Amino acid sequence: MTVQCSLIISTYNWPAALELCLQSIMKQHVLPNEIIIADDGSTAETQELIASYQQKSLVPLVHVWHEDNGFRLTQIRNKAVAKAQFPYIIQIDGDVMLHPAFIGDHLAIAQTENIVTGSRVNCDKAFSQDILVSGILPSLRAIQFNSTNYFNSLHIPMFSAIFANHYKTKGRHRDFTRGCNMAYWKRDFIAVNGYNEDMTGWGSEDKELFARMIQRGCRKKFLKFAGIVYHIWHYSASKEKEIRNESIYRKTVDLNITFIPNGIDKYLN
Repeated sequence: MTVQCSLIISTYNWPAALELCLQSIMKQHVLPNEIIIADDGSTAETQELIASYQQKSLVPLVHVWHEDNGFRLTQIRNKAVAKAQFPYIIQIDGDVMLHPAFIGDHLAIAQTENIVTGSRVNCDKAFSQDILVSGILPSLRAIQFNSTNYFNSLHIPMFSAIFANHYKTKGRHRDFTRGCNMAYWKRDFIAVNGYNEDMTGWGSEDKELFARMIQRGCRKKFLKFAGIVYHIWHYSASKEKEIRNESIYRKTVDLNITFIPNGIDKYLN
């Protein structure tokens, strides 16, 4: 089956990282059908960067922005998904660079009522600072040898099928996911009402979403040895809301919740 997809990128006031992310998207072997930037209130510098890529991108590039009113990642991602024109959503963050086969790898594993998460390679601090200053997308070899988890950088797609249904898909890892590397069908996202906007600040919003989707009947796959992203080092975000968000997640699991009231539906036509 030929899958058409929207690539959603979340960002907030880090145009140097977003520049490298966009460079890596332009070099994809398979391009998404559209790119949507979910912008949690960035200033004019980011807007100007996006405008420049709207001129050079071979596919539509949409900028979804709302006013900066604190960490509202769940809300801006819901707004971006609502705008998506294609049935399959691939989701990343604006502080990652993509392996050239990233989009193709995700599309190869896409199946009805499946949700997918993948690994990330963590670039070390010094290397990250160097590439941010240069503004030049580094080679894959340079990234591999300047990362803190080399194993995750191995691109061996023939092994992906072996791990897809068994690696971190059950037990205590059932809901594990990374918001910087995940994919799902828009209809399945809407069926659980998307991200829970009661969750503001950093923490647990991605696994809470996956918990509801799994509890509704979606099957989780893990994209290992393919679909690789390279995370640019940065200081951790404030975790002041972590305990509250984790309690919301625990309630979702304990009560087998599949639909939340404060979600994407308010942005749908």
